Amino acid sequence: MKYKWIVALIIIVVFVLLISNFLGFFGKNFNLSNGKPTITITYPSNEAMVARLVMISGTASSPDEENNISIVEIKIGENNWATATGTTLWSYDWVTYTTQNGVYTISTRSYDGRDYSEIKSITVTVNNPTSVDSGAHKWAIFIAAANFPAENDTKLGNGGLYLAEDMAAYFIESNQYPTSHIMILFDDGWIRSDNGYGAKQKTLQERTHEYDITYGSATKANVIASIKYLINESNKYPDSEVFLWIFNHGAGNSKKPVTGGKILQSSEIFLWDDTVTDKELGNILAPLESKKAVILVDACYAGGFADRTIFDLHTSLLFRSGIPQNGRIVISGTSKFRAGYASTVQGPVFSLLWFEGLSSGKADGYRPGLFDRGVARNLKMFHDGKVSVEEAFYYARTMLRTDAKYKEFKSMQPQINDEYPHRGFLRSRGELVL
Repeated sequence: MKYKWIVALIIIVVFVLLISNFLGFFGKNFNLSNGKPTITITYPSNEAMVARLVMISGTASSPDEENNISIVEIKIGENNWATATGTTLWSYDWVTYTTQNGVYTISTRSYDGRDYSEIKSITVTVNNPTSVDSGAHKWAIFIAAANFPAENDTKLGNGGLYLAEDMAAYFIESNQYPTSHIMILFDDGWIRSDNGYGAKQKTLQERTHEYDITYGSATKANVIASIKYLINESNKYPDSEVFLWIFNHGAGNSKKPVTGGKILQSSEIFLWDDTVTDKELGNILAPLESKKAVILVDACYAGGFADRTIFDLHTSLLFRSGIPQNGRIVISGTSKFRAGYASTVQGPVFSLLWFEGLSSGKADGYRPGLFDRGVARNLKMFHDGKVSVEEAFYYARTMLRTDAKYKEFKSMQPQINDEYPHRGFLRSRGELVL
């Protein structure tokens, strides 16, 4: 009998151990996946209609904790696989300005160093407009690359984007610019948290915005492609109107506060992945035929874009940019020898003042004054109820010089090269009203 109890006890112990191991097995956190990485396309949606600049974006992940996503590749139509920017959050700029209208398949895949994901595909329809209505021959491009440096103290925040959107809205609502003719290129095409200082949140195209305008990244390739598209389209019409605004850091030597080291150098502004000099921009804009064009560059040491050094003095023939031409007004937010200033939440100071004078009507009646310093004319004959590009410039210069709020920025010395409607002996007598 004694042995029977011992045998029964042994059987119970073995049974309990088996049950606990059995339950323990099913209680463990294990992975039933095939170990391959995954990928999704978040923009554009399947069967979407796209045009001009398309920033394809999505996410990727790997179930294997030891393997992170090392590359994301994208294939459009019959083209070869190309590398996207980013990994877990990725994007790819598809420039469709010259792409034939039609249906295209976009395919993507991710790679974690060991396996490729399954291919994810969508189809979209490219439908670039081939003509515009009479009287709507106006185009605008706003370019700002504010947050590319790794060091936070040199970032310029999202203020440039917000100002670009405010100006675009004003042009649409007050100046009859078609939404399809407006492009905003900002940073790498992503909006970041903490006013640009934080992590990527979503692409500009995915944001909720009031107008159906074209968004993209401020890479050099996108900038050149967009300006060439603008030139090609606007050159079709003799009455075309063009507005180009560029904002970011300008290249210079802060250790030479008097000249910025720019006496024997061209002005240069940073884009997201490269820079563009005043002469480069002049070459890009050379084919532009519009006789009603405004080019505004707001950056440190930017006077060379307007072929000006300081105090409205011309740059030497050796350093002329070629941007100023008949029918163009070229403005720089600073002289060639001065640093500029910007609010991280509102944008560059000069452009803010220029736009304030233009959109509010406050600049009506402002004139060049001595050395183009700007002065308010109070006589009724100087007020016509409209604000020209030039009046807004002289308003901004006057505010920088006279308003106590801007006293720390008064050294910027904005410059103007006014050749609208044509090159004058001293200055053009006409005024450009957008």
